Amino acid sequence: IAEWELVIRNCLLIQIIIGILGNFSLLYRYTFLYFTGCRLRPTDIILMHLFVANSMVILSRGIPQTMVSFGWKDFFNDIACKLFAYTSKVGRGVSLAITCLLSFVQDITISPRNTRAELKGKAPRYIGPSILMCWILQMLINIIFSMFMISKQSNINITSRKDLGHCSSVCHNKTRDSLYAALLFVPDVVGLGFMIWTSASMVFILYRHKKQVQHIHRNTVSSRSCPESRATKSILLLVSTFVCFYTFSTIFQCCLVLADKPSWWLENTAALAAACFRTVSPFVLMSHDSSVSRTCFAWIRRKGS
Repeated sequence: IAEWELVIRNCLLIQIIIGILGNFSLLYRYTFLYFTGCRLRPTDIILMHLFVANSMVILSRGIPQTMVSFGWKDFFNDIACKLFAYTSKVGRGVSLAITCLLSFVQDITISPRNTRAELKGKAPRYIGPSILMCWILQMLINIIFSMFMISKQSNINITSRKDLGHCSSVCHNKTRDSLYAALLFVPDVVGLGFMIWTSASMVFILYRHKKQVQHIHRNTVSSRSCPESRATKSILLLVSTFVCFYTFSTIFQCCLVLADKPSWWLENTAALAAACFRTVSPFVLMSHDSSVSRTCFAWIRRKGS
């Protein structure tokens, strides 16, 4: 076994363990706070769904690829191949849509009161339906793509198939493959562009607010501005991380789609890139946004006393 192959195998395994622990720990934290009666912020509800989508991608993409990298081939039947592909694509699409929604809601939240006032008042009411729509659309759209996945042992008479490690994909002509790559690439570009725009808007709002309060004494600054600034900075960091990792993931994914015979290196690197953000994002939030847990646990203690 080559040394770089061993490195990739260990990275895949470590990524799964760390990613699942991080996402499930934060998902448990928010779920616990929700059921104990603590009033969560609108962004916290969005984050709960983001952690679910992240876990779906890590489990459905990372586990099969890790098994193949360790030599456990010919393990999945047609149903398992379709299920893993479907779950991975739904999780990937929801993760993109949810992160766009998160950046949009936070941008509206920190906007000045006389700007977007109507949107700011209505935004919390539309968060639930928007999240539901994200899930439904991704579940419907990705049914078509998952149908092209088959087992490597499948006896179906297919003239051409692409080996993806744990499963195979039905190959079409170059025109169809290019169209599939475009369908995969265009929504990613639109989503990433939207997140960059909202992030730039948030940076401008924070900069303008900082310039306005420079002449005011620190003790007289509104207590509301500090938590909002901290939350905005944590979401800005989260969105920036998403844009960086998702760009690499999209590039590798398109290369995987367009390649006639993907190499072992390309298959495993694409799997690593797909799960990078899902592994890192919980720890980004844990290190920069602990205000919710402190506030809620203080509320629980007061209620108990």
